[in-house]
Amino acid sequence: MSLEITKVTARIGARVTGVDITRPLAREQVAALREALNAHKALVFDAGDLDDEGQQAFARHFGDLTTAHPTVGAVDGAPNVLPVDSERGRANHWHTDVTFVLNPPQASTLRSITVPPYGGETLIANAAAAYRDLPEPLRRFADTLWAEHTNDYDYAVPEEEIDEERAAQRARFTSITYRTVHPVVRVHRLTGERGLFVGGFAQRIVGLSAGESRKILELFQSYVTRPENVLRWRWSERQLVLFDNRITQHYAIDNYDGQPRRLHRVTVAGDIPAGIEGKESYSIEGDASHYTPVAA
Repeated sequence: MSLEITKVTARIGARVTGVDITRPLAREQVAALREALNAHKALVFDAGDLDDEGQQAFARHFGDLTTAHPTVGAVDGAPNVLPVDSERGRANHWHTDVTFVLNPPQASTLRSITVPPYGGETLIANAAAAYRDLPEPLRRFADTLWAEHTNDYDYAVPEEEIDEERAAQRARFTSITYRTVHPVVRVHRLTGERGLFVGGFAQRIVGLSAGESRKILELFQSYVTRPENVLRWRWSERQLVLFDNRITQHYAIDNYDGQPRRLHRVTVAGDIPAGIEGKESYSIEGDASHYTPVAA
């Protein structure tokens, strides 16, 4: 079968058919998928009988793998696979994966294991379209800014909602503190596109107060999450979504009444982000060498 790419929305997302991702891919297929990922930012596949080993093999077509997470445990026997399990917490905030390290993953794969009968969608937003939506004065302003990303910040969860289990989960997540400064406008290494590189781990604009930073980050974030820029994917079992972590954000909607929801995530090691003048991100605190190599 020949590869077919079908757009899901005008600005982000495409379904891919005509390729069996449970088998090794030819170089031409990988090149075509990379081109489609550059264009559509998120690709959806039928995963068939794909297992953890197969998901890792598929992700390796796009580069070296990271381990599951810098601080959170992996699936037993699969150190590169992170269980995204509703019983272990819910990532219902907008974010780009692991931006608190120096070189966040370039791409992420999510594979559905257990899906609730309703709800549980994943939202994925196009940060390049968000940048293009900015009025020219805001684009010029954003081009000059750098933001500190960290995994150790006030999640503003009401005290009555923090039980012993949630406290333990947060303690694991912050067991190593990471603080990294990234450009607010990141230039994609492959396409040259500019995208707003912010999200939930971006906590402070360099040179500004916490209050000033919050207002500016909220302003830029509002462009990322405009409905026109967002793919809302309703999962079925045995699907896989590949998304470009360099130029998207995502959000797992907590709208399924506490029913079981489990995905497995495998991520591809990324390069060090750079801004419009070529200056690269820099680390303030935290060594992530156990988690990810730096992609060439």
